[in-house]
Amino acid sequence: MASTVNSAFSAFMVNNVRLNPDRTKIAKSSKNWLIDEMKKFPDDGNFSPFHPDVFIEYGSFSRKTKIPPLDDIDIMFILHAQGATYVQDVSPIQVYNSENSKFFSDLCFDGTAQINSIKVINKFKDYLKAIPQYKQADIKRNQEAVTLELQTYEWVYDIVPCFITNPEWDGRTFYLIPDGYGQWKKTDPRVDKKNMTDAQAIQEVAVVDVIRLMKYWNSRPIMPSMQSYLLENIILNYFKAAVRGKWVDIEVKNCLAYIADAVLGPIQDPKNIQGDLNLLLPEQRIKIRTRALEDSAKAAAARKYETEDKMKEAITKWAEVFGQEFPQFTPQLTTHA
Repeated sequence: MASTVNSAFSAFMVNNVRLNPDRTKIAKSSKNWLIDEMKKFPDDGNFSPFHPDVFIEYGSFSRKTKIPPLDDIDIMFILHAQGATYVQDVSPIQVYNSENSKFFSDLCFDGTAQINSIKVINKFKDYLKAIPQYKQADIKRNQEAVTLELQTYEWVYDIVPCFITNPEWDGRTFYLIPDGYGQWKKTDPRVDKKNMTDAQAIQEVAVVDVIRLMKYWNSRPIMPSMQSYLLENIILNYFKAAVRGKWVDIEVKNCLAYIADAVLGPIQDPKNIQGDLNLLLPEQRIKIRTRALEDSAKAAAARKYETEDKMKEAITKWAEVFGQEFPQFTPQLTTHA
């Protein structure tokens, strides 16, 4: 219930769009405990120790752009490469064990010195089982991560083993993570975090709140959904292009119009690794564009109602954009002496 557009958006953000702060606090504490436990292994001399940096967080939870439900937390654990080598400009990337290293000798493809990322993931899975509190947890391996599902929490951990490279010809370093087929691929979560920081640096409006709102809009089953990372980068491109306004509702209206055009073309990976992030089919792009244009027009109408002090009409129009979970209008009660 709300009597103004501002109060409606505030309630909507708290109740539907932002993660519950109490659960987020517990999740962070649980994550830190997991990291501390994993720092204790491997200590049996049969597996490479961690790199001095130990881990790096990635994904929407670490970037603070995740919307409910809080269902996964992503962490990359960095192994010391022990002199392993790789070829820079090939895909998939093959990582070769050093002749002087014993740590990965049993984790290579049969008859080769190529380190098999699936075997490395399986080794992580075995070590996780040794943590007493996780004996009853559901520990699964997919092709790129170990998924740790705890009985006491609603979220899972996706744990990804990786290496960090030495600087390449351009001075950049990368993280090598499993590609799902036994080889490796590049990534760099640091670039994504910097991309967010750079966008926010020139804006007064909270960029993460706009991203969260657009993710909520994207999740509604009224059109094809964009992949979350694609949508984030479209919105960050919008905010990095110019100084925008300070009101969330106005920026939602403008972002919808921007998405309508941007979704038709390529969206380049800011890390310069994946190339075009926009893998939507042509018919999907058209449907998203149509919906974005329609909702941008509704947002413009809501804004006009608001300037005319027609709060009921404005809030009702915003509910057409975000759905029935958007707060309903309630007149502000007045008291008389």
